[in-house]
Amino acid sequence: MSDGKTGLTYAQAGVDIDAGNALVERIKPAAKRTNRSGVMSGLGGFGALFDLKDAGYNDPILVGATDGVGTKLRIAIDTGHVDGVGIDLVAMCVNDLVCQGAEPLFFLDYFATGKLDTDTAARVVEGIAEGCVRSGCALIGGETAEMPGMYPAGDFDLAGFAVGAMERGATLPADVAVGDVLLGLGSDGVHSNGYSLVRKLVEVSGLDWDSDCPWDEGSLGAALLTPTRLYVKQALSAIRAGGVHALAHITGGGLTENIPRVLPEGMGVQIDLDAWDLPGVFKWMQQTGDIASAEMLKTFNCGLGMVLVVSAEEADALVSLLGEAGETVARLGTVTDSGTVSYTGTLA
Repeated sequence: MSDGKTGLTYAQAGVDIDAGNALVERIKPAAKRTNRSGVMSGLGGFGALFDLKDAGYNDPILVGATDGVGTKLRIAIDTGHVDGVGIDLVAMCVNDLVCQGAEPLFFLDYFATGKLDTDTAARVVEGIAEGCVRSGCALIGGETAEMPGMYPAGDFDLAGFAVGAMERGATLPADVAVGDVLLGLGSDGVHSNGYSLVRKLVEVSGLDWDSDCPWDEGSLGAALLTPTRLYVKQALSAIRAGGVHALAHITGGGLTENIPRVLPEGMGVQIDLDAWDLPGVFKWMQQTGDIASAEMLKTFNCGLGMVLVVSAEEADALVSLLGEAGETVARLGTVTDSGTVSYTGTLA
């Protein structure tokens, strides 16, 4: 249709609808990889449909979670290594869902930028799809927002939204008691919190993102972009085996602040810092910034990305089950009636 006018276009204002359409076509195969029971629609509609009955639920309770990747994105953008931040985005949401006892069902993403770079956006979304595959949930929708003037050239931001379900009566935490055992699952590095301090430490060190990594092979930037570990399938297996009373995803606030979130009022925990070895990335950060152990423990995961609170009677069996699933498991300590988080040993 034409009315003969040749005035301004949306593209001249900085928004390229064709680039957005090209992105949708490119990411359709990645989204298709994530299909699971319950999915009723593909990408491109005004909404996405999901059938809880088809997913196997009789009397479900829905659980929602949302999160982002934080200033870890700054490193990804500055280095051009954006492929893993989509996994981070999924992990930060679904690792929270499983702490409630829920199985993640579907995921939606929000990608916002000043000018859409189709290749960059596609690499990010393909990472999101990989995170969904690893955690058993479907990528059923999302939004790409091109907003000229809102972001500097090359910058973008991410948000993620996950929905999960459980049968009524299966909500965690439940039945946490004094004497329960704490099992810590190893992390894959810093994961996706504390990066404002991480970036400050790199600045203090005088290193660049392409400098040799002080604690591992490869570059410093690549090491710090190691994606957040996904604990969903292993945690769900442990829950179904029995004996799991609570789970705590160790993100911002570290061990010190996240474990109390799943404890009844008046209870606390005693943690033995000698129960696991502090990974090299955390040793380097602590030494570089002369950071006190107490600050480390309430800022970073310090090598433990998920903590399970389990019955003492089932602890050995759960350690074996999780080990067979590929997890590095540490017996950290026990639940107490102290009302506080206390530590013994040395963070090293």
